[in-house]
Amino acid sequence: MAISAAKMDARGADVRITDERLEVALRDGRTVTTSLAWFHRLAAAAPEAPRVWEPAAAGLGIHWPLIDEDLSVEGLLRSGDFG
Repeated sequence: MAISAAKMDARGADVRITDERLEVALRDGRTVTTSLAWFHRLAAAAPEAPRVWEPAAAGLGIHWPLIDEDLSVEGLLRSGDFG
């Protein structure tokens, strides 16, 4: 009997921000969702600024250059909900 296990890759692949939520899609297919209220600089930024992001540290982090904000994916994994 073979046992299959999904290969985990907890690096960010995509970011989506709504009025209330920060959603980060990971390379392994999981999505981490957390309240935007926890991230004051993102929540207070002009509406277009959080939409401009780039991977940092080979995907282990996320950087928003227009507001000089950085988050680690590991920190999001510790605080978020999974879908």
